[in-house]
Amino acid sequence: MNFNQPREMYPGMWRYPMNPDLCCIYRVPNRLREVNPEPYTPQIVLIGPLHHSVKSQALKALYLGDDITYTKSMAYLDMEEHKKTYLAEFAARIEGETTIDELRRMIKEEEETIRASYQESTAWIQSSEFVEMVLHDSVFIIEFILRFSGVVEKKGDPLLAGLSLGITVYHDLILLENQLPFFILDKLFNPIVRRIWPHLTFRDLIISFFGFQGKIGRNSKFRHFTDLTRCVRVETLPNLDVWKSKPIEHMYNAEKLDSGGVKFKAVGNDLSLCVSFKNGCLKIPCLTVDDSLEMKLRNIMALEQCHYPNNAHVCSYALFLDYLIDTDKDVDLLLEKGNSFILIYISINIKFVQPAKVAQMVNKLVTGIVDPGSYYYDIAGEVNEYYRNPVNRSKAILKRVYFGNPWTGTATIAAMFLLVMTLIQTWASIVQVKQNEP
Repeated sequence: MNFNQPREMYPGMWRYPMNPDLCCIYRVPNRLREVNPEPYTPQIVLIGPLHHSVKSQALKALYLGDDITYTKSMAYLDMEEHKKTYLAEFAARIEGETTIDELRRMIKEEEETIRASYQESTAWIQSSEFVEMVLHDSVFIIEFILRFSGVVEKKGDPLLAGLSLGITVYHDLILLENQLPFFILDKLFNPIVRRIWPHLTFRDLIISFFGFQGKIGRNSKFRHFTDLTRCVRVETLPNLDVWKSKPIEHMYNAEKLDSGGVKFKAVGNDLSLCVSFKNGCLKIPCLTVDDSLEMKLRNIMALEQCHYPNNAHVCSYALFLDYLIDTDKDVDLLLEKGNSFILIYISINIKFVQPAKVAQMVNKLVTGIVDPGSYYYDIAGEVNEYYRNPVNRSKAILKRVYFGNPWTGTATIAAMFLLVMTLIQTWASIVQVKQNEP
């Protein structure tokens, strides 16, 4: 390494000074990555400059004769070739090289703004290489979306021949380090989309692709796909302008709250962050636990830690869940309570079938998270106060001991009935004796 070169000429070096108005794509902080690096790591496709150096590393390993058949490096190289195929077929379908040259020109015009979107310096990537990288990656994204959605013929495409590879790419596209700024994608492809579908925008296409139709405001802005997955969640929260920025210092777990008379009810959907507490009932959104949940939440939380430190609402929600869920007993309890499940298993992966694994995942999710203040501060306080009220706890004990199930409830009612009848009979006998006295 030549240390006489400017610091920005090496991969991974910070961009200084950064433009806070443009910067929105970050490398995941080490304090988060070290907990579990896998959810932040692309499995098959590399997008953007943050992993651009990995491509040359993979090629170097291949040229040196290393066996990379069963490694991510092989998948990355396969996808780089696939990007070329997608570009050629996209060009053939959309007015050939004329359109591709126009896309190159547009990328070149916005090159500095694109580079400024990254916290890290991209100065080590030469201009022509940078433009080609953005071109291939952006065309890959639009072409994949069109094929994945069935708009364009996908017959013969090995990426979409089965379910596994396509879903893997789908997940790779929402990783924080694997992003292109949305503005350049929109500028490149919105005119093309509007020509094909006059009533559809590129933004509409993206929202539909990720399954967020009707779940995000028409005027909502997002900077990239990771930001989009955050936006649809944060917009479910009411009164964002008046929340108190105080961290939760303590909250009892679900098992204790249940013993103190707190009821649980599942509401909303798994994109909602809206939690409420009223009349002893804690209403929590349904949470779909599958293989991708940790990946989605971790990348959103990493974005919040870097870009939304004072509005880290998904981080606050994860911390709230961490207080609520300590052990597998809390998970079991939440599965049982409410009108519907709070935790829903849809995964066939055995690691998520066990409640203990779910508890472990939730607890590790917040390791390394900095919490300057929580949207749920007041709710946590109300829940704690309800639990500490001796009247509520006494009611809960009575209900659990004497009315815990239909059998004990029936027995309790029968015993009370017999007791009342016995008292009535005793009282009647006393009255009769009194009446018979001279």
